[in-house]
Amino acid sequence: MHRRLAGLRADLDAIAEAREAANVDDEHDPEGATIAFERAQAAAVAAQLERRASALEEALTRLDAGTYGTCERCGEPIPAARLEVRPAAATCVGCATPHG
Repeated sequence: MHRRLAGLRADLDAIAEAREAANVDDEHDPEGATIAFERAQAAAVAAQLERRASALEEALTRLDAGTYGTCERCGEPIPAARLEVRPAAATCVGCATPHG
């Protein structure tokens, strides 16, 4: 995950450098939309990976503290099946589901 994130950051840097070097006007250049789209797409994926890495780091902190697998809201155990699917889950299904 860290390698993929580093690769995306490098891609974002390369897109920014290419855009600056080309002196492209995104609004009037047919290729401008492609450059903007690629930049936005890479930024979105990078942000998603950063959130995922942060959530996993928090899960490791809970593991070290002995609170991993315990819901942060209600204090009840998080079912093993949920942790299998979402290892970084900090809440049980009941607390993660919006009530209303």
